[in-house]
Order: sequence, then C-alpha cells, then structure tokens
Amino acid sequence: MTYILYGDTGSGSAMVEMALAEAGQAAELRAVPLEGDHQLRAEYRAINPMGRIPTLILPDGTVLTESLAILVTLAERHPEAALLPPPGSTERAVALRWMTLMAAEFYPHVTRWDYPQRFGPAEAADVIRQRAEEMGHDILRLVEEQAGLKGHPPFLLGARFSAADIPLAVMSRWMGGRKWTPANCPKLEALARAVAARPAIAPIWARHRLSPAP
Repeated sequence: MTYILYGDTGSGSAMVEMALAEAGQAAELRAVPLEGDHQLRAEYRAINPMGRIPTLILPDGTVLTESLAILVTLAERHPEAALLPPPGSTERAVALRWMTLMAAEFYPHVTRWDYPQRFGPAEAADVIRQRAEEMGHDILRLVEEQAGLKGHPPFLLGARFSAADIPLAVMSRWMGGRKWTPANCPKLEALARAVAARPAIAPIWARHRLSPAP
C-alpha cells in the first residue's frame, strides 16, 4: 500500500506532497476541494473529524493529520532522505522551533483570513480578516529577522535543505504573500525561491500556483 494524501490545490497538502517527493515516495492524491467546503462533509470527516486538510494515510492504514506531525513523521520514516537533522542535534532543535511556530502560530491566522465568518458576526468579517493578515505578517517579519536566514545559501540551516524550509516557503505565499513576501521579507523570499527550484519540488510548486504574483 502506498501513501494516500487528501488535499487541494494551494492548500497545506502542498507541503506534504513536497516532503514525499523529496523522500522519493509516491502518493495517491485524493481531492478535497476547499471551494464548497468539501472538507466539512460527513464522508471526509469520517477520515479527519477536524474537517481540515491535509490528511495522510500511511501505508499501514494509519490516519495522520496536522501538517507538522506529518512532516516529522515522514522525516523519521525515511531517514535516508535526511529531511531533518539527527535527533538530539542543535540543527534539529532549530528546525523544529520554526516549524512549530509556523504550524501553531501562523497557520491559525490563515484560517481566520480564509474563513472570517467562523470567528465572529458577518459585519466583523473584514476586521477579522485584516487583523489575521496583520498578525500573520508580524510572524513572517519575525522569521525574517530572527531565524538566521543567510540569503546565500538561503535555507534555514544554511547550505542544507530540510523539511523545515517547506512550511516556511509555502506559508510565505499565503494571505497575499505571493506579492507581500517579495516586497517585505527578501531573505524569506530567497528561501522560498530556492525551495521552489529544487527538482523534486518544482513541478509541485508550479501546480499549486505558489510563484510570486505578477
């Protein structure tokens, strides 16, 4: 049995696709269109009760949700791909720090930006969306200033690509980030472009329409 990945174009499933590709692992892709809220339908919630994507089904049938857990699991299951530094190393601690920040702090702002009506009355939707964008951009500025991005080479851990670069790159495109990030976070933009240029990732990046907006 191969991996099965539930997701949609431009969603968090892009990160899992990229990690699988870097690990040389095939996956069966199953579409859960966000338009029309297919992720909230009963048949999908029977798989992921939270009604969110991505969901990854492991080859043994185990259901795995939450993008951070999925990325770390893939790194552990495929050590030959060196998606993360060795356990106990300083480099792994650094990678996990920034991966966790993006998953725990940035991602919720994206949800508020995408679905402001879930977080308040209809008349407050614009305010909720604007504040979510502002707070998300504050986190990207923090990454730009504090994550130690070197510019050349641009990855989080210097010359070494890791799974930590994937959420930084992909999430930097969200909430208008295809225009905002190049204009405001040049080091993070360099990281995103370097991730996008990797041979295993480039076709996935293009299919998810993550390139900078014209």
